[in-house]
Amino acid sequence: MAVPFSLQVDGLIYRVRNSTYGQFPLDVTEHDLRQLCDATMDVFRQQQTLVRIQPPVNVCGDIHGQFTDLLRIFSTLGPPPEKKYLFLGDYVDRGPQSLETVVLLFCYKVKYPESVTLLRGNHECSNINRVYGFYSEIEQRYHQVDTRRLFDMFNQTFAWMPYVGLIGDRILCMHGGISDRITSLQQLNELRRPLLTLPSPSLEMDLLWADPMLDIRGVEPSPRGAGVVFGEDVVFLICELLNLNYIIRAHELVLEGIEYFADERLVTVFSVPRYHNQMNTGAALTIAEDLSHDVTFFPPT
Repeated sequence: MAVPFSLQVDGLIYRVRNSTYGQFPLDVTEHDLRQLCDATMDVFRQQQTLVRIQPPVNVCGDIHGQFTDLLRIFSTLGPPPEKKYLFLGDYVDRGPQSLETVVLLFCYKVKYPESVTLLRGNHECSNINRVYGFYSEIEQRYHQVDTRRLFDMFNQTFAWMPYVGLIGDRILCMHGGISDRITSLQQLNELRRPLLTLPSPSLEMDLLWADPMLDIRGVEPSPRGAGVVFGEDVVFLICELLNLNYIIRAHELVLEGIEYFADERLVTVFSVPRYHNQMNTGAALTIAEDLSHDVTFFPPT
């Protein structure tokens, strides 16, 4: 009798956590990866598009394939399910170990679905991760299998990821940011999934791509060429409209790991240090039951 996949997850977690840096290939077979993606996709399908999360919870920003820094986060703050986590996206690209990062997070999502929430970032879109490293990593490390098939399998799973988290009904979280297209929490929960390619312009695009910008009012087209930039007035408007204490997002490198905007009604968090060999500090937020937050910093080593 075949071993149920749920019982194989522990073995995958052990192998990935103890893998040699940059091991070629990863000590996980294509069959294992397919089963993992299928199981993870099933969990995502069962979740709402807006995931409601009760504190306490740790909130992490971009990881970008820096697997050793992900392990450092778990070592410092505690692993799932001992601690609850909300990740804001951008798991792949640019860093050296996107595969380990995604496999470990998918394993935790399957094993502890209520303790780990994985939101979609703009790098969980095939038109981006085809160019910025994920495809190349699969090609190099799984050169004996059909690279495109493996790549598409991951992106089909990414397409089911939720866009938004809501902590304690009062803290809205997403990868990119907000826009004037937001009208209600119900609207956010009814956004379309799965979307392999995000329509532009769209609220889905804004949630994954938008950035705050000083000295503007309202929203303007983003210089990134996708999504919008928004002013402080939009933060205040959305917080009032949705009855929020504040908003947490990721998406931008901030040198101190955390940066506040709009009288601290919006927080940007970036979780990995030494990103692209810069001397930035990473950070994670711990949201308490009273919805206050503490910051844990991860200085470059």
